[in-house]
Amino acid sequence: MAPPFGGRNPLGGLGDISKLMKQAQKMQQDMLEAQAELEAARVEATSGGGVVSATVSGKGKLVSIAIDPSAVDPDDVEMLQDLIVTAVREAQDRAEEEAEAKMKGIAGSAGLPPGLL
Repeated sequence: MAPPFGGRNPLGGLGDISKLMKQAQKMQQDMLEAQAELEAARVEATSGGGVVSATVSGKGKLVSIAIDPSAVDPDDVEMLQDLIVTAVREAQDRAEEEAEAKMKGIAGSAGLPPGLL
């Protein structure tokens, strides 16, 4: 009687299942560490030449806003509002870029194709 699967490994190119499980556990641990690092990370951006500063966590959650008193003009509140929105969006974009880079690093070290994580 012929060996099952024609003598081939039924898992194809996956190789040794214990090796695959170890890689999955390592990737899971790396993901948990990356999530903790992102939560603790702080990303800052400014607008208006530095008169408004926004700080977000590595996950993009707003942590703080700093406004130089020179930016406060009661006759032009809209400009201040725009500066705040701009600083917050820029900080969130930077945090997102950092998070994507961190996840790509984890995926690459695990041998996963880009964009999978």
